[in-house]
Amino acid sequence: MPASGRWANAGMVRGAGIDLAWRLMDAQYWASPRLARRQRIFLVADFRGRRAAEILFKPRTVQHITVAGGKGGNPAAQGNRGPFIETGGRIPQVRPFQMYRMRAAAVKQNHAQFIGSFGREGDPYTTILSSRAAPFAFWYEDDQAGGCIRCLTERETERLMGLPDGWTEFGVTGERISPTQRQRALGNSIALPCACYIMAGIRETID
Repeated sequence: MPASGRWANAGMVRGAGIDLAWRLMDAQYWASPRLARRQRIFLVADFRGRRAAEILFKPRTVQHITVAGGKGGNPAAQGNRGPFIETGGRIPQVRPFQMYRMRAAAVKQNHAQFIGSFGREGDPYTTILSSRAAPFAFWYEDDQAGGCIRCLTERETERLMGLPDGWTEFGVTGERISPTQRQRALGNSIALPCACYIMAGIRETID
């Protein structure tokens, strides 16, 4: 344990020919378009070659997510705009909803902060949890007053994790998984681009 009693967000322990490196990675910075905020600690241990740091700390290209992977092959939402084909030609605006920001603004009677709780340009989605669904603000560009607050569907949650459409729809034996169990599984999972970054590092060092 460090003398401070706290571990750093990244570091490495080396001894007796063994490397162990760790790093706190936030999914929102590892893919384009931007994914949901999701912080997870990743550890890489190398028992022979002292390559853990090379695997976990080497800069690599951010994964570009171009297709959601569903039956329709619809492109993933770009930034704060949803897929054009799914809305009949209207331009939807999708923003992460800041529930705690809204509550604080209501207590302070701060109108500007209250409006800001419906999501600002570039705000990342909040961490997807297994215990509850993450709400977001949705409206059409030509009808802002007709917007609403709703929760993410299973497909939207999969996309925010960098997963193909329907990734959690069926179990290993082909049975259909309930929406509650799908959301729980996604809330307990890791974002795909972070795992791809580490696996790419392992492949590079092996090659």
